[in-house]
Amino acid sequence: MMKSIKKLKYRIFLVALFIFITYNVSAQITPGIYLAKVSEGQQTVQHRLTISDTYFIHNEYQQNPAKFVRTRGGFYTISDNSIRVKLEFDSDYESSGMSEETISYALEGNKLMAGEPLLTYTRLNDSQQDLDGFWLFATRGPDTGQERRGDENPRKTLKVLLGGTFQWIAYNTESFKFFGSGGGSYTAENGIYTEFIEFFSRDNSRVGAELKFNYDLKGDDWHHTGKNSRGEPMYEIWSKRQ
Repeated sequence: MMKSIKKLKYRIFLVALFIFITYNVSAQITPGIYLAKVSEGQQTVQHRLTISDTYFIHNEYQQNPAKFVRTRGGFYTISDNSIRVKLEFDSDYESSGMSEETISYALEGNKLMAGEPLLTYTRLNDSQQDLDGFWLFATRGPDTGQERRGDENPRKTLKVLLGGTFQWIAYNTESFKFFGSGGGSYTAENGIYTEFIEFFSRDNSRVGAELKFNYDLKGDDWHHTGKNSRGEPMYEIWSKRQ
């Protein structure tokens, strides 16, 4: 009788342990791009989360007509079903004054429920390309050994390419001054990098534009060449953020 009770208790313990492990594994957010849409009258606001293993970005932008709303992001940790973000930038910092943000969340399959008010995000299918990663603007090309702007510099221009999407953000981590951001979807194939703009904080009329450039990867450097929006030649070197 005592042996049967001990075996039963042991089985209950194993089941409880399995449930605990399963829950904690499922509570981890799979890196990727998550989308949610909110209808506000005749307008639709797109919410886009870019989540890597360590970095979190939340974008909000209106569609039809195009209008940039907000972007914010930084390094994050997860604790007690909350995403705790130490912000590096926030386009609304002057009004919000926030340098940190805590976001409650829950997972259900490929759905992520997060934020306040609570939104349900769907994860996009994975799309891996040559330029995927986090890049910091380093210098104008060509590379002749000139001084570079490194991660230790508070003035940053960050470019994030993940899941077929791109975004650049210009900001200062000391003053929290926000200089601008733009993003959308992209392709990188056979040395041709193409951006399809979906939001642009400096000029909403640029939404819908398609921009083509050349790219060349040299070690941890991305050599980005072509013509800028004014039709002038440009040569930028971006360095992989470690």
